[in-house]
Amino acid sequence: MFAFKCTCCGEIHEGSPSIGYRMPDQYACLSDEQREAMGTIDSDLCTITHAEGTDYFIRAVLEVPIHGVDDPFLWGVWVSLSEKSFKRYVETCQAPVDGDGFFGWVCNAIPIYPYEGSRPADVLVQLGGHRPKVVLHRGTPEDDPLVIDQVHGISVSRAQQIAERALHAA
Repeated sequence: MFAFKCTCCGEIHEGSPSIGYRMPDQYACLSDEQREAMGTIDSDLCTITHAEGTDYFIRAVLEVPIHGVDDPFLWGVWVSLSEKSFKRYVETCQAPVDGDGFFGWVCNAIPIYPYEGSRPADVLVQLGGHRPKVVLHRGTPEDDPLVIDQVHGISVSRAQQIAERALHAA
């Protein structure tokens, strides 16, 4: 099991790190009034309706393997989908079709992994009531550290460093 003594707070953190975002960045940047007028959100789905149409988001999990540890580092992120993909996901999420997947854009900036704009990804439906899994597209750009870490994994010490920065961000 993954565990470490935090150099920031001195506590022992047990279990593979899991950092989640409560909402997509597009929703987070709205004022309370705009959220009330334009948005809907729950723990898994979000929509924002504006003059140009509606944006659709689902909550998903982006896994980064940790070398020598069974459970990966988890990022709970929001992904935008097309209207057609969103509706299909909503229709089938209680009884997903094995192998079902969608194209989407990761809609949370992860400060530890800076990136301009949204990252393109495949969103793979998971069976057993698990949130969909995000697989980032390779080579867009190929030097994106998050893509590299998702493909090749990270060391235990790197996982600790990332967890400490994410848990104790100012």
